[in-house]
Amino acid sequence: MVLNHLNLLRPFLCQSLVRPARSPLTVTSWVGFRPPICPGTFLHPAPACIRLYATKKAKAKAKGQSAKVNINSSLVEDIISLDEVKEDMTAVLSALKDEFTRNLSIRTSSGALDHIVVTTQDGKFPLNQLGQISMKSPQVIMVNMSSFPEATAAATRALRESSMNLNPEADGTIIKVPVPKVTREHRENLAKLAKQFSNKAKDSLRRVRSNSVNQVKKAKEGHSEDTIRLVEKQIQQMADNIAVEIDKQLAAKTKELLG
Repeated sequence: MVLNHLNLLRPFLCQSLVRPARSPLTVTSWVGFRPPICPGTFLHPAPACIRLYATKKAKAKAKGQSAKVNINSSLVEDIISLDEVKEDMTAVLSALKDEFTRNLSIRTSSGALDHIVVTTQDGKFPLNQLGQISMKSPQVIMVNMSSFPEATAAATRALRESSMNLNPEADGTIIKVPVPKVTREHRENLAKLAKQFSNKAKDSLRRVRSNSVNQVKKAKEGHSEDTIRLVEKQIQQMADNIAVEIDKQLAAKTKELLG
């Protein structure tokens, strides 16, 4: 019977325990406070506070999206001619395309030998200005050096030292050039040369950019720092665009050479 009376009084005992515990507490003192829990009573956890952080990928994307500069070249002509800078940078890309066309052909033809540079005592000349180039057969290219017989040895050496894997044979003033077979090794060597040509083009591009930036820095007097900074950024942006085109040319040529 005593146990039955205790069960009946339990709710009142719990209330009496909780009420005095709350009264002396201020609002701030409730932090970390855990009220006594009566049997059969359930407390629901407070919702967690969630903080969202930017991912590394999102940060990198935001960092890479720098503002583009587009300066009217006529407004900064007294500092530098941006049109001339663009022409110089474009010329680097054009020279690379020309190198690829002349020196990195899988199939050797008579036209591929035209621009091989021959060094003589009188200077440097393209082969087609010293000799007559023709296809004797699908397997042999013939170079007739009768107009400049004294340059025959130099022309033979230039053909052998070219990047076209040639093995010329001189017979008097006639140079016979067997057309090399297209092997995997030959393709890989041409791909390596393409990489070398593109690296040289990037070196030339960096020189153009560096010379242009130096010219801008010399014109600081009479112009605000913001103007000078924008012009330098424009030059860097132009160089970056050409560098992207160089990489595209290299990728396309490498794919062509390796098949």
